[in-house]
Amino acid sequence: MTSSPPEPAPGAAGGESAGESALVRDRAQKRGWFDVSTLKEPYRAEGKKTMGLELAEQFGWDVPDVIIYPTGGGTGIIGIWKAFEELEELGFIGPRRPRMISVQAAGCAPIVRAFLHGLDHAPPWQNAWTLASGLRVPGAVADYLILSVIRKSAGTALTVTDDEILEAKAVVDASGVGCEPASAASVAGVRRLAREGVIRPGERVVAVLTGHVLKDPAAVTRYHVETEPAPARANRPVEIEPTLEAVSAALLRA
Repeated sequence: MTSSPPEPAPGAAGGESAGESALVRDRAQKRGWFDVSTLKEPYRAEGKKTMGLELAEQFGWDVPDVIIYPTGGGTGIIGIWKAFEELEELGFIGPRRPRMISVQAAGCAPIVRAFLHGLDHAPPWQNAWTLASGLRVPGAVADYLILSVIRKSAGTALTVTDDEILEAKAVVDASGVGCEPASAASVAGVRRLAREGVIRPGERVVAVLTGHVLKDPAAVTRYHVETEPAPARANRPVEIEPTLEAVSAALLRA
């Protein structure tokens, strides 16, 4: 039996692309919808700010040397920076700040391009594509704030390929944590910057994971089961007989 997808409830719309954002803006004006997209409501940055508060607390009321953040809408960078500024005003931390680094997918990198060209605003990225759906944001509303934070902190911005993202995701998943592809971009960025010497030995680095592995479980099966030839870290399923002996033998071989 098949059925059509339900109509969105009044005031709700899904998706992450510019098309959905334009739809919500239009309906907000014409039908009174409440726009809760990135930085269009008053509490998003305040919620993201908790990352900065918890980081400072967990570092003993200090800050790390580097924070690398997978950047779609970029609210996390803004919220973390806001938290540090407020903590300094309250006397919890000093004036030192981490280098804030934005990492985006090579197929959708408006912030990186604007940073490298010295722009204060990021022109929309045309024909955006990346398998990391959380990074498929061709135009960030708060582009000027993100770019300002990166520059104030003496940070930088870089792109990583989808292959690098999936490789990093396999590393994270194998650790038992698990993350969605967009999150793994931060780990891919750390690996690249360490190789290039931008991140130096002894520095305290935070790579933020922004989404759970179950946000995009299909990415797991695509990488480990469907990709040919098998990637270096692919963990192919093993078919065995449904007996205790077969299970034990398989575990001994693993």
